Amino acid sequence: MTIIWPSDPKRLVAGYQLCASTEEKSPNAIAIVVISVTCFQRFLSTQPTGMHLTDVTRHEIRSFISYLQQTQCFAAHPFNRTRDKALSGHTINCYLRSLRIFYSWLVSEEIMEVNPFDKVKIPQPPIKVIPAFSNSQIEQLLRAINTKTAIGYRNIAITLTLLDTGIRISELCGLKMERLWLEDGITKVMGKGNKERMIPIGKQLQRVLWHYIDRCRPEPNTTNCDFVFLTQEGRPVTRRQVQKMMTDYGQKAKLAGIRCSPHTLRHTAAISFLRNGGDVFSLQRLLGHASLEMTRRYCQLADIDVKRAHSMASPVDNLDFTSAGVVYRFHTPKVLSRAQGDTASSRGRYMVKPDTGGQNQGPASRWARIQTKAAGYR
Repeated sequence: MTIIWPSDPKRLVAGYQLCASTEEKSPNAIAIVVISVTCFQRFLSTQPTGMHLTDVTRHEIRSFISYLQQTQCFAAHPFNRTRDKALSGHTINCYLRSLRIFYSWLVSEEIMEVNPFDKVKIPQPPIKVIPAFSNSQIEQLLRAINTKTAIGYRNIAITLTLLDTGIRISELCGLKMERLWLEDGITKVMGKGNKERMIPIGKQLQRVLWHYIDRCRPEPNTTNCDFVFLTQEGRPVTRRQVQKMMTDYGQKAKLAGIRCSPHTLRHTAAISFLRNGGDVFSLQRLLGHASLEMTRRYCQLADIDVKRAHSMASPVDNLDFTSAGVVYRFHTPKVLSRAQGDTASSRGRYMVKPDTGGQNQGPASRWARIQTKAAGYR
């Protein structure tokens, strides 16, 4: 019996959503794939061939890449104005990787025989310097939060939790009371791919969280609401609320040259961990990275601090050359000639002869000069 699969894009996307949800993929990951497929379908509808999703070859994929590279930011967006700049390399890379996931699913379901991405190289996103707050900027941000109110104390508890643990904003919003052990200084978070991990908590954050939970945390609006951070109405805080909170405090603190967001606090936590002596493998587990590739980017930024520290604490630069009897008189060594090299081959091919200034520097002549000089002081 031959199965005829529908070519309707909506039914194909609905089929992918069903399969992805049964595989317990995150809603955000599924939504990104759906957005990418919708964008690609809109691109195909503008082409004269009018090709379906299942008829795509690598040529259409390459045309789509060129189309994305020329598309302006927020073009055809229902709520935002089109900006006078092209899509970033990270956005293009995200679209293409998500679209490749969709076509891999089509091949696995035997809807298509060949993945059109098999012979297409996806453009790599640019590697940028990871933004992080300085110590003075962190102090400005904390001073902008009014801790005399219950909401203000909750907000500073959120800020310090993000800064001390480096967890993602989704992990913060999903943090529950049953997974928080303040006495032991540890909490359990659910990361990407439904992967749990244990996160230690510093002593200062332990006290702040205890004060928030004991004095400022509202009563949950339902009996099964066990989330740590709640709104005034007793509902769990959302990602959008935390992002807006950080943006407002960043404007109030007048932070310039850096985006004030929960993810910037995550970057700051990672870099500060390395600066204070933490190792990269422990950082990988704290951040929940599946590989060391992303974690190494923080190491590259921390290396700048190592270079700066070495310039101030270099062992040789801090030596007193005068008292040590070191004279700044260096001579460029001369390479042995071919004839000399042949006779001295037993001592090595690349031996050098010091620059003597035309004088004999043998032990006998050197001793004679020392005696002559000593006789002059008698």
